[in-house]
Amino acid sequence: MNTLRKIFSIPELRNSILYVLGMLVLFRLLASIPVPGINTDNLRLFLEGNQFLGLLNIFSGGTLQNFSILMLGVGPYITSSIIFQLLTMVVPRLEELSKDGEFGQKKINQYTRYLSVPLALIQAYSLVVLLRSSSLHILPLDMTWFDTLTIMVVATAGTTFLMWIGELITEKKVGNGISLLIFAGIVASLPTSIGNLIGAYDPSQLPLLIAIVVLVLITIVGVVFITEGQRNIPVSYARQVQGTRVGSGMTTSLPLRVNMAGVIPIIFAISMVTFPPLIAQFFVRAQTDWIASSANWVVSMFQNQTFYGIIYFILVFAFTFFYTSVVVHPDRMAENLQKQGAFVPGIRPGSQTATYLTNVIMRITLAGALFLSIIAVLPLVVQGFLGTNALSIGGTSILIVVSVAIETWKQIDGQLSMRSYDGV
Repeated sequence: MNTLRKIFSIPELRNSILYVLGMLVLFRLLASIPVPGINTDNLRLFLEGNQFLGLLNIFSGGTLQNFSILMLGVGPYITSSIIFQLLTMVVPRLEELSKDGEFGQKKINQYTRYLSVPLALIQAYSLVVLLRSSSLHILPLDMTWFDTLTIMVVATAGTTFLMWIGELITEKKVGNGISLLIFAGIVASLPTSIGNLIGAYDPSQLPLLIAIVVLVLITIVGVVFITEGQRNIPVSYARQVQGTRVGSGMTTSLPLRVNMAGVIPIIFAISMVTFPPLIAQFFVRAQTDWIASSANWVVSMFQNQTFYGIIYFILVFAFTFFYTSVVVHPDRMAENLQKQGAFVPGIRPGSQTATYLTNVIMRITLAGALFLSIIAVLPLVVQGFLGTNALSIGGTSILIVVSVAIETWKQIDGQLSMRSYDGV
């Protein structure tokens, strides 16, 4: 309470927080405006049987379930961000931009926004085609090409509007705008998820519900523990000689987080594991027998929870190591330490330091990869025991919510500390 009083006693910080809250309220109001002519009841039934669209629906805060004008959420922007992070590794010009400080980062962000627009158009068109191929009659049967184009333009405009809101929120320095929009979407869907969970069981199964609550609390504690966990590598600085003065060496530490990849590996994995059945659904009614039978086989295999869970676990584990290798560069870290006259005690500067850091990163990434993989498949395991979809993708949601809350609080606390120094 004392911290909250400090926050609201600083006019600039208070206004920033109220501005962000206002933007999130605007986001939720627009998310309730549906595109006309959609059978939302049949759409909900369709989403319950599709893991990928279910994840997209959670990330968008239920906007896809209502077929809102913001139906795509910030999904295309996230996809574009991932693409440019990967391209930075293989395109020399982008790699140079990434090293060019704030100017280079602004240019990459600009390219990311540009790519988000065609991705949103493609995703909107794919969504319309997928819904029209369903036997549930979600979209009107007499849809014209103009109706399809209208939905595509509206969905793309909604994604662009959310990107703009996200940037406005980020400028207030009380959290990342895109992350807070995803956070708001997940939190907004929690009452419905909890209601479905409670409504699925009778009072005689109260101990089971208590066990689920305990499991959720343990998951939250585990997410905080791994998110905040880090390995501190001791670093010493050589003594500096300036004329007749000899400065003593300084000792500090290089923090390496256990979960350096965040939730990105889970997004990668669920996109990959749901892509084959998503494509196969377009061919289940093909006129060629072997194409139709192959498509039905792929769909049936991925509907098997055991097969789906094993593939999902392996992909999350593999993508965690892959993404960590993309964003963390031990060679650059060792080079920067050597340029600053720093070294790891007992390790030679240069290549030996890089090898040492690589080994440490691989070991702690192993723990982070196992944690992310368990969090990813935990809802499937619980769902198998309970026989319900109420907890679908719950572990990922908890991971995102807790991570964003920690990040936002750190930024607010940093601004409080800065104001304290200004006062001194």
